[in-house]
Amino acid sequence: MDQTEYAPLPTRAVPSASPVLSLKGVTKNFPGVRALSSVSLDLYAGEVTALVGENGAGKSTLVKVLTGIYQPDEGLITIDADTRQFTTPKDATDAGITAIHQETVLFDELSVAENIFIGHAPLNRYGLVDWKKMNNDAARLLDRVGASVKPTALLADLGIANKHLVAIARALSVDARVVIMDEPTAALSHKEIEELYLLVEQLKADGKAILFISHKFDEIFHVADRYTVFRDGEQVGNGFIHDMASDELVRLMVGRTVESVFPPRTNELGAPVMQVSHYSHPTEFDDINFALNRGEILGFYGLVGAGRSECMHALFGITPISAGSLEIDGQPVSPKSPADAIAHGLVYVPEDRGRQGAITALSIADNVALPSLKITSHKGFVRMAREFALARQYTERLELKAAALDQPVGELSGGNQQKVVIAKWLATQPKVIILDEPTKGIDIGSKAAVHAFMRELASQGLAVIMVSSEIPEIMGMSDRIIVMREGRQVAEVARDDVTPEILVRAAAGIVETSAA
Repeated sequence: MDQTEYAPLPTRAVPSASPVLSLKGVTKNFPGVRALSSVSLDLYAGEVTALVGENGAGKSTLVKVLTGIYQPDEGLITIDADTRQFTTPKDATDAGITAIHQETVLFDELSVAENIFIGHAPLNRYGLVDWKKMNNDAARLLDRVGASVKPTALLADLGIANKHLVAIARALSVDARVVIMDEPTAALSHKEIEELYLLVEQLKADGKAILFISHKFDEIFHVADRYTVFRDGEQVGNGFIHDMASDELVRLMVGRTVESVFPPRTNELGAPVMQVSHYSHPTEFDDINFALNRGEILGFYGLVGAGRSECMHALFGITPISAGSLEIDGQPVSPKSPADAIAHGLVYVPEDRGRQGAITALSIADNVALPSLKITSHKGFVRMAREFALARQYTERLELKAAALDQPVGELSGGNQQKVVIAKWLATQPKVIILDEPTKGIDIGSKAAVHAFMRELASQGLAVIMVSSEIPEIMGMSDRIIVMREGRQVAEVARDDVTPEILVRAAAGIVETSAA
């Protein structure tokens, strides 16, 4: 990767009207870290402004400043040229700002409608919740965002994609002037993404000012009118998106060129390490068969609902199977729990890192060392020096960006949280690692680091299963690809034979494809 530094491109945008919202010279400090350094931002009615930057660039901190979670140490926030101060999230909501977050914060024990209107439910003349109106209003919002769920459904019964759509509906339940979308398509299918694009157009037509945060360049160039780039807590460029090329945008983001080519495979595949035969679940998947070799990266591709993650959950002992067998190094394994799987050398990095992958209140070192207490403890007591040495070994290899190893994981950006989860399981020295959407929601620089590390692990003999919805990633990293649709294995394609058309057709059921 070329480390040459590039000067920021000049500011290109010439405002055609007064912005709805402006930030001027906003600075936010944390102990040992300056998260934002005198940044500025303008949002315009009826326009989408893309906020672009690597993880750790300050995007999440900016969103928390805009939504009243953090208060800036310096600088001004103005709405229609009036200076405003947000001391609580309610202040920001009352000012007309709403946010759709990448990691949805919802309540499984409540209904869909209750989640949408929590904190501002419609009331009847007696001051009680008007349940009929709330359910009817929720149904209209759900229809608007393309969610095929009932307002009375319990949120716990929904999948990740529908939960994300509920979060979008909740944000739209407030009559906001500024809508912040933080990785809004991260958990959505292709069809749902198209519906979200239509929603963005509707919001623009309604005169909303939209801040759109995404690591996917095709999305940025598809929906954005303007761009603003952050790097290391500073604004390094902004302008009209039609004046910007993707390679220029990358250079602004990372301060260097980034190779878009995936790391090549330099190792030969070893002996079989894992054999899955006729693996089946009563409702989620049926008759899954594959072998996995040492040093191999086996990709699993499919649309949302194809059963890929559910199959991985069963392999890891999270959910029981109805039929089938699993062997590791020729020995039958029937994991009844994740502890069983780990004991046999099989680990799983989940897609939903916020709820399943990390304990965000604990430090980086505690998270990394948690499954390896036999290594870091002695006679029931944790040896801090061993814990920190273990955490440092794996976080440095993944190029983790953090103030210190005792920093709580919840303070890290999404991409760096993902690196902590990967480091945690690699520290157990497994035989097989399952990576479920390993680069979901992380920036191009962090993706390159994770991809390079995956290839390094494979070259050392680790067997890798990678579940991914990104076609460039699944094609660029996999030695073989298994395609799933509606719980069934519908294609197996060698790396040299794969094309995007083969994957999409098999996943969508356009053409029935036999195993290669």
